[in-house]
Amino acid sequence: MGDRVGSGHVRTFVECWTWPCSGVWAVVLNKRERERLPSTLKRSSSKAQATYIHTLEAAEETHGDGEAAHRIALGSLKHSFEKVGDHWEAKEERGPSDDQDAKTGRAALHSATETAGGVDARASKAHLMALAERLEVRGRSRMNKAELVDAIDTENRAASARSLRRDNDS
Repeated sequence: MGDRVGSGHVRTFVECWTWPCSGVWAVVLNKRERERLPSTLKRSSSKAQATYIHTLEAAEETHGDGEAAHRIALGSLKHSFEKVGDHWEAKEERGPSDDQDAKTGRAALHSATETAGGVDARASKAHLMALAERLEVRGRSRMNKAELVDAIDTENRAASARSLRRDNDS
C-alpha cells in the first residue's frame, strides 16, 4: 500500500472524497512518533506532524534529546504553519512568523524578543482580522496589528487548554 521513505516512515496514497481531487501522498508516522507530538500537533495535518517530527529527530542527532531540539522543531514548524485555535494550519507563505523566529544562531539564543506563540505576526492585518473573526475574538475591529496578534495568541492558548481538558476527560 505504501512506499518506505527513510526512518521507517511510510508514504501512503490517500484518496479524497471531495471534488476535485486526484488523491494526495501523506507521510504516516509510527506510534512512537505520534506519541511524541505536542497535543496541538496531534490535532493538525499529517504534513505539520511530519515537519515537526522530522526536524525534531534531526535536531536530536545534533543537540541531544532536550529543550533545544524541541525549540528547533517548533521553529521549523512555524516557518510553514501557524497556530489557529487548538491546531496548526499551513501558512499562505513560508517564512518566519515573528521577529524572534527570524533570528538565527547566537542572536536567537541570547535574545529577549518575545515570540508570538505560533501566531503569524508577520502576516497582513487583513489576514489577522480574518483569523480573529474565525476565533471570535471580541473587540477585534478596534485593534491594531500588535493587539490582534496578542488577542489571537490568547485565544489560541485558551482553545488549546479547552481541547486538552476535553482530551483528558475522554
